[in-house]
Amino acid sequence: MDFTKVISFSFLILSLIIPTKTTATCTNAVCRHGDPIIRFPFRLNSHQSKSCGYRGFDLSCDTKGFNRTTITLPFSGNFTVERINYGAQEILINDPNNCLPKRILELNLSTTPFSGVYARRFTFFSCPTSDYLRFRPLNPITCLSGENSTVFATASPRMMNYMSSQSCRLMKTVEVPVRWPFYEQTVSYSELSGDLWLTWRVPRCSRCEIRGGKCGIKSNSSTETICSDAHKPAIPRRARYAIAIGAGIPGALITFGLFCFVYSKISSCIKRRRRLVPSPDINNNNVQAHYLQSSIMITGLDGPTIESYPKIVLGESKRLPKIGDATCSICLSDYEPKETLKTIPPCQHCFHADCIDEWLKLNGTCPVCRNSPEPPRNHNS
Repeated sequence: MDFTKVISFSFLILSLIIPTKTTATCTNAVCRHGDPIIRFPFRLNSHQSKSCGYRGFDLSCDTKGFNRTTITLPFSGNFTVERINYGAQEILINDPNNCLPKRILELNLSTTPFSGVYARRFTFFSCPTSDYLRFRPLNPITCLSGENSTVFATASPRMMNYMSSQSCRLMKTVEVPVRWPFYEQTVSYSELSGDLWLTWRVPRCSRCEIRGGKCGIKSNSSTETICSDAHKPAIPRRARYAIAIGAGIPGALITFGLFCFVYSKISSCIKRRRRLVPSPDINNNNVQAHYLQSSIMITGLDGPTIESYPKIVLGESKRLPKIGDATCSICLSDYEPKETLKTIPPCQHCFHADCIDEWLKLNGTCPVCRNSPEPPRNHNS
């Protein structure tokens, strides 16, 4: 064997031993205007190579004329993809034939990478159409109902007991992936026409997405993922925390300065009035207090309200109400087991307890969605 053949054979062996990095250019794809943008871990079958997606995350464009984004779930069939939240690792799907309750009765996620973000147990009943008015305000599921029978679904134990005692036939009880928080009244009277809310735990790309990076497969021979082009914080958590909380300080200083200015003007005015009027009105102190109260701008929340928000001690699994919440949006540090977190109702966004406590003292809105938290019902302000 000559030297050239030896070199060629050596390169062949090395190429089999050393994993080859993915070289395919994975650009974003979309089926039609307004549909979700498709990128890793999802891939569009007809436009992106296999290395651009993760196993079990294949999507396609509907070929029946509507060109809608479609996902095929084993044992459950095709669903339209309504929305994808890559940062939270959530996907919303629905039935292309507009009868989602029928699909729910046959839904099987056991062989898919997806699971319900929040599951709620619904029981389906088939009742005589002649008795329809007896079950109000339950909403009938029209696509499952017929001329002689009307189908209802409820998650209310009270309604289930009532319907079981009537002339209704119990069809099936199933776990439904619903959006959360799901209020009891809505659950009781739902016709289950909303989207199914699913999540995935593998691959974990939420941290990469939050930092503005690009998640992908490390190599063609591996399922390990890497994050490229991510904006990594260059300062430690405590410094980032101080800077984030400090963002509220300018507003507080301005408010304090305004208060001092207004207070000094009011005080000067009252003093001048006292000098001009020998017998001051007995209500001057009340007037002064009124002006002082009206000049103060309260931007944060009070202590009892902040303290009333629910706390979570993170376990080893680091499972949270929102699967994608792996990083505190205030200090930009990843959550670790045994840390104390706090959630803000009703948006349910999570943060380190010490981070969000200091934030809410200066800013009365959620750092993520900017909505104003609702005070608890039993809290007396």
